[in-house]
Amino acid sequence: MTPVAARPLAGTTPRTTRNRSLPAWPVAGILLLYPLWWAAGLGVLIFPLMAVPMLFLLVRRRSAGRQILLPPGFIWWVIFLAAVVLSIAALGTDPPGTVAERASERLLAVGYKLAMYAALTVLLIYAGNLTEAELSRRRLVRLLAGMFVLTVLGGLLGMVAGNFEFTSPVEWLLPGQIRNKGFVRSLVHPYAAQIMDIVGGEKPRPAAPWGYTNTWGNNFGLLLPWLIVAAWWSRGAGRKLLAIGCLAVSVVPAVASLNRGLWIGVGLLLGYVAIRYVLAGRVWILILLPLLGGALTVALTLTPLGTTVSARMDNGKSNGVRSFLIEKALDGFAGSPVIGYGGTRNTLGGRNSITVGESAGCERCGNFTVGGNGQLWQLLYAHGAAGTAGYLGFFAYGLWRFRRDRSPIGIAGSAALVSSFSAMLWYNALVTPLAFMVLAYALLWRNQIEGELKT
Repeated sequence: MTPVAARPLAGTTPRTTRNRSLPAWPVAGILLLYPLWWAAGLGVLIFPLMAVPMLFLLVRRRSAGRQILLPPGFIWWVIFLAAVVLSIAALGTDPPGTVAERASERLLAVGYKLAMYAALTVLLIYAGNLTEAELSRRRLVRLLAGMFVLTVLGGLLGMVAGNFEFTSPVEWLLPGQIRNKGFVRSLVHPYAAQIMDIVGGEKPRPAAPWGYTNTWGNNFGLLLPWLIVAAWWSRGAGRKLLAIGCLAVSVVPAVASLNRGLWIGVGLLLGYVAIRYVLAGRVWILILLPLLGGALTVALTLTPLGTTVSARMDNGKSNGVRSFLIEKALDGFAGSPVIGYGGTRNTLGGRNSITVGESAGCERCGNFTVGGNGQLWQLLYAHGAAGTAGYLGFFAYGLWRFRRDRSPIGIAGSAALVSSFSAMLWYNALVTPLAFMVLAYALLWRNQIEGELKT
């Protein structure tokens, strides 16, 4: 006789049938609605805000008996986070040649960075534990491709309306003595471009919606591969043409940004992709690259873009400052090689004299930020060898672990990580660049778990 299954009592739900799936909205909401967060004055603050429900949902899933996976090589990231916390012990130290401050005066910036690192850790774990039914990899790729389109639109806005800015709702709600602080203003005040004198005369350099021109350039390189993958997967010819049009238009703000690091990063990215495709036997890439190079050369020759590139290459005003800050970062690393100083420091004066500092007539004179000119230098200076090894070890392990993934996600994700290693020489990664790096890592990780998506 066939046994009869026991029925649950009326009004109750068996524990095994509870819905403990992870909803897509925390991740999709950050990406899809980022223009709204930026305009509202939340911007990068949306990451720690969304980390709260993501953490709750992960804990709820674990309490229901569902396994929470950790990304491959996560021990390296734990080492990095531990070094970030331990380095706070050196926060009161004033390395030679830096402005003296109390540890308490540095806590706000350090607490902000620690909160962001924690939030992006939650984002990494949450995105990696999503299933195809909850948030498919194809949809996540499309969302990241949309962020590239948003970056291009923000770049065009910065070019045509460089002085565009407005007071956000969050900014309005803050007390005047708080919202007028430079650090707080950079978080909550939306603007289209940074106005700088780089090639003679003040000109706008695209920044929207990422806050800084360097962050804009960093995100451009990290997101570019995802637009190509999304277009590759698209079945409609119209969408492919729109993607090609977006790529063509993106050259304009990329050049106007005067961002040499971006130009180097894109070249490195294309070279890496070409090598991966050749190794996979797809030698047609060797025909495509010269065609792209030729088209770019024609565009630079026949338009004012070529003049802009030449002017930027002839004006290396930032070279001296960068060399000065790298030297200071390495000197500081030698002074505290294990855990660093817990955060960045401001130099006494400028690179030529300790008497040259900020003033009402020259706000950008002197008092440069040691560790503010590249993620690598910040890691060495702020968190020492332990933090640097943990951070680099995590992403390097990911590149090695997923090296055999020849799918579009495998190549695009690893290309994004490779470009980030170049970018860390001149760009800082917090907040959005590191967010896009961990999402690339999550996609590579999910591709390994769920099987490669090839078409």
